[in-house]
Amino acid sequence: MSVTAYQQAQQEGQGVVRAVILDAAKSLLIGEGPAALTVRRIAGEAGCSTKVIYTLFGGKDGLCRALWLEGFARFERRLLEVPHDDDPLERLRAGVAAYREYALEEPEYYRLMFQGALSGYIPDEAARDAARRTFRLLVGGVRRCLDEGRLRGGDAAEIADVLWMAMHGAVSLELSGFFDRAEAGHRYRLLWTSVLHPFLVPDERTTP
Repeated sequence: MSVTAYQQAQQEGQGVVRAVILDAAKSLLIGEGPAALTVRRIAGEAGCSTKVIYTLFGGKDGLCRALWLEGFARFERRLLEVPHDDDPLERLRAGVAAYREYALEEPEYYRLMFQGALSGYIPDEAARDAARRTFRLLVGGVRRCLDEGRLRGGDAAEIADVLWMAMHGAVSLELSGFFDRAEAGHRYRLLWTSVLHPFLVPDERTTP
């Protein structure tokens, strides 16, 4: 007799069960659209009862909120994995690369986080704050570069804003299929280095 992902997860604890259900919901959302996000469909996909979903999430609205939060939690963990290089500019560059890597590793979550895949879901303030934490990591990285004289000529939030706008635009186009992987990687680097260039101190502008 085959064992469902839910049954396997039960043996590993509630956190794993929760992740299995969220992944099932994510798959339905991306594969069939928001209309497929019913408690019954998700339970069938995960191989659990609807009662389990109501117990863990309180229903569809709670599940949508959990999907949003899970996406940003995974994103935050990925950004925090960036090596703590003593050179703040190198660390910032690694963080920019990690942004694209996360989007390519978790495209379904990226779409529901940033591209409106969760139609009709409006995050509450607590959920929005969880999203802002990831942006504050970028602001903090820029601020360290400014404080140590590696960047100049702008405010940390301003530089982070334009950098994020560029990263998001490039990644969104790539996920939509406008560029192949190798080409997109080159274009991505060209774009974000161009955005940072006006803020680099003169010595840095000659560094490849």
